[in-house]
Amino acid sequence: MKDYLQAPSTTMLSTTLLSILLGSAPGMALSPVPRQAATSITVDLSRTFQTMDGFGTSEAFQRAVTMKRLSETEQRKFLDLMFSTEKGAGLSILRNGIGSSVDMRDDWMVSIQPKNPGGPKAIPNYVWDGSDNGQVWVSKEAVHTYGVKTIYANAWSAPGYMKTNGNDANGGSLCGVSGASCSSGDWKQAFADYLVAYVKFYQQENVTITNLGFLNEPDYTTSYASMRSNGQQATDFIKILRPTLDRAGLSSIKINCCETMGWSVMNSFLSSMRSVENDVGVITGHAYTSGPSTPLSTKQKTWMTEAADNNGAWTSTWYSNGGAGEGMTWANNIYSAITSGNVSAYLYWIGGQDRSSNTNSKMIRVTAQKTVDPSKRLWAFANWSRFVRPGAVRVGTSGGSGLRVTAFRNTDGMVSVQVINNNSGAAKPVSISLSGTSPGGAGTFAAGRAVGWVTDNSRDCNEITAEVNAAGNVVTGSVPARSMVTFVLRPRE
Repeated sequence: MKDYLQAPSTTMLSTTLLSILLGSAPGMALSPVPRQAATSITVDLSRTFQTMDGFGTSEAFQRAVTMKRLSETEQRKFLDLMFSTEKGAGLSILRNGIGSSVDMRDDWMVSIQPKNPGGPKAIPNYVWDGSDNGQVWVSKEAVHTYGVKTIYANAWSAPGYMKTNGNDANGGSLCGVSGASCSSGDWKQAFADYLVAYVKFYQQENVTITNLGFLNEPDYTTSYASMRSNGQQATDFIKILRPTLDRAGLSSIKINCCETMGWSVMNSFLSSMRSVENDVGVITGHAYTSGPSTPLSTKQKTWMTEAADNNGAWTSTWYSNGGAGEGMTWANNIYSAITSGNVSAYLYWIGGQDRSSNTNSKMIRVTAQKTVDPSKRLWAFANWSRFVRPGAVRVGTSGGSGLRVTAFRNTDGMVSVQVINNNSGAAKPVSISLSGTSPGGAGTFAAGRAVGWVTDNSRDCNEITAEVNAAGNVVTGSVPARSMVTFVLRPRE
């Protein structure tokens, strides 16, 4: 074929044939193929919303123990996937579970005081094993290797002997809070002292706990560690916990409350907590029975601290049919929580797990060959967490018809623009215009460099091209169908 097309006697034939195939004949002008017009997006740096604390996950209930059993090579891959801003999701919050169980059967989290010391006023008998259900290892790596600054310690329950049902599982309430009297006495102060001791054990390990919670899903009773509470009962304990922390030299620790099963449930707690609202640093809720579709009725920061697909079979897919466990679904979940729920942090339930569960409850699974296998849920987090760092401020956006768009100004001057294209078909060219001032009001922001990072069915937060105009106020790029692209704009130096 090559020789035939090159023959001098067939040149005109080839040209005529090409013209016919393109829809024109000799002597007729060829119609240019129209280019898709770019979708305009405007980022207004002068219009600001919430300040972000970050994105995270947990390795509670001995998930950290099981991940530490991997080979050193796979351990490092797991940790990189969790915390590296170059190789993984770049998560910036680690949520640890404060143990309450008598031992480590199954996946129980053992308490630092498994046995009743003799009553709420008895001298405590704390026990520290330097591991804390494997969480010390993950915490040290997160803080000292990857620079994570937010360690959130959260108790699912008080030890059983401090509760109305005498068990750390199956609900029950803390003895001494409103409506929860016990023959053994009032355990509020003893539980506050217990939490302080836990924080100080971590200080010995050179890990600073920044946030402390004492409830997890208090509106839900489970067969594992769980403790019931309402807003008034939470208030009763906060009135003890805050001054106890302050007396112990831990005034910098923020109290988190109250981890309700559903986001909207937290409003019913808040209505009873106004007297201690200033003593709570962060208001927290989960997304199982309701997600963050509206802001909570509080002036404090809010975090969505737990969500997962606990029912669907394991999938590492980005997009197939919009299923609950797909990566693109989670990219959209995060978008909604930030823009509609006004959250300052978003946490998935479990980071890595080698348990037998075949659900999407984790972002990273361990295969039968004992290698780590990340899901696209993790890469959805990467497109947010790598480029929306702690302290970033959400700024205004407009335009972007048919796309979901957010933008953030980071503390180092970097601006990131997240664009989610939920549509099938062709890629969407975008033109991002910048207005407003640089951080500190130092003049109009001008981008010196820009790059895009895409996640879709075939790419995991991979770099793609973005261009900046000469003035530095317009960035152009493309967002593939069924994808998320984060455009990173570095200010002109």
